[in-house]
Amino acid sequence: MRPTNLWSWEGKVGRGTYLGVGASALAIKFAVDWLVTTKLFLRPWGLWFYWRPFGLVQGVWEIWPGNEKFALTMLAVALPFIWLGVTMTMKRLRDAGQPVWLVCLFFVPIINGIFFGFLCLIPAALGEIQKEAAPWPGPRALDRWIPQSALGSAVLSVGLTTLLGLGFAVAGTEIVKTYGWGLFVALPFCLGMFAVLLHSYHSPKSFGDCMKVALLPIAVLGIVLVALAIEGIICILMAAPLAIALAAAGGALGYGIQSAHWSRKGAPALLSVALLLTPFSMGLEQTVKPQASTFVVNSAIEVNAPPEAVWKEVVAFAEIPPPKEMLFRAGVAYPIRAEITGRGPGAVRRCEFSTGAFVEPIEVWDEPHLLRFGVTANPAPLNELSPYGHIQPAHLHGYFESHQGQFLLTELPGDRTRLEGTTWYSHTMWPQAYWHLWSDYIIHQIHMRVLEHIKREVEASPSRN
Repeated sequence: MRPTNLWSWEGKVGRGTYLGVGASALAIKFAVDWLVTTKLFLRPWGLWFYWRPFGLVQGVWEIWPGNEKFALTMLAVALPFIWLGVTMTMKRLRDAGQPVWLVCLFFVPIINGIFFGFLCLIPAALGEIQKEAAPWPGPRALDRWIPQSALGSAVLSVGLTTLLGLGFAVAGTEIVKTYGWGLFVALPFCLGMFAVLLHSYHSPKSFGDCMKVALLPIAVLGIVLVALAIEGIICILMAAPLAIALAAAGGALGYGIQSAHWSRKGAPALLSVALLLTPFSMGLEQTVKPQASTFVVNSAIEVNAPPEAVWKEVVAFAEIPPPKEMLFRAGVAYPIRAEITGRGPGAVRRCEFSTGAFVEPIEVWDEPHLLRFGVTANPAPLNELSPYGHIQPAHLHGYFESHQGQFLLTELPGDRTRLEGTTWYSHTMWPQAYWHLWSDYIIHQIHMRVLEHIKREVEASPSRN
């Protein structure tokens, strides 16, 4: 076998070649993983980590916050080995006369090791060489089921992909109850790839056609989720940029496969891989249970009044007029007023929002410089915008939590005060690198609504000095 043939989906390999390539790939991958992990990220690495899904990724969020780079680097390193493993396994299955869809076992931890040993032992099937040279035997189930016309295959592809996406989305949010990599990364990527592979089953399609078929199911799925009251418009719009980008990436991969390596004989395996990666990712994520990072948002404003005058409004402020910002008018929770019971550490502050109240026991009372408080109750982060009025998706409860907050007052020259608001929070929606951009922006807008209200009230008060 020439090295260039290793990456092709076509052909067969015997037991010896499969064992040799597999052992060599494992040795090379271990060396690369060891170098990346120990030299670049300064962490330990050993063969035993391969017996756990994704090796050390299980502990990434427990070591220190912001370790997404490690997980993404290890995934990028693994991609060529995954491709090689899938292609070699498909060729070994053909040689052994086994169904090529069994390549899906390559992605199952622990089982894949047993599966590899099985394929290294099972002999070649008798008569397979003669069968391989024979003409295509005629229509199979997929041949009869998938329309020959470009329009028919496109309609089937978009419709079926949307239904599958709906099923996976409901299963992920209602059964597995995770809003993470499986839902927001694997699902749109696999839907894009599946749609293109299905559309191009009978003949290769242009890149433009592939992109249309890859992106349409994502748009239709978003509309269906809103129409069935499963999700609201706000969350669909927030997830859209990530979903569109990943669906396009999956569609591009599907285009590359169908234009270079596509064969109807490999269609069941490839379509199965595209489908099974999503539930596998969701199940793996449920097993691993990555730990949420804590994020910090800090906002500041200058007030033309001394700290003593500002402090009174910081502790408890009167009702803020209704918001004009489109973000809050669309349903994102916004602060209305703040009340306090007691004085000093142990007092309880209630910050009323449009969706409920944050209960904030005071931890530090350093008048008129620092007010720090914990958070023991979190209301829903938003009222979902929906044609059905009030809906309650699972992510509205327990997926976003504020842990602590504070107001810091710094005296400035000229009887002025720098007022800073800070919030410490976490959320269990992945990839965190994407979702915390949204949450940081929203929390900053909440901060500014409060800070600007305090500034107006203090500066308008005749007793501010």
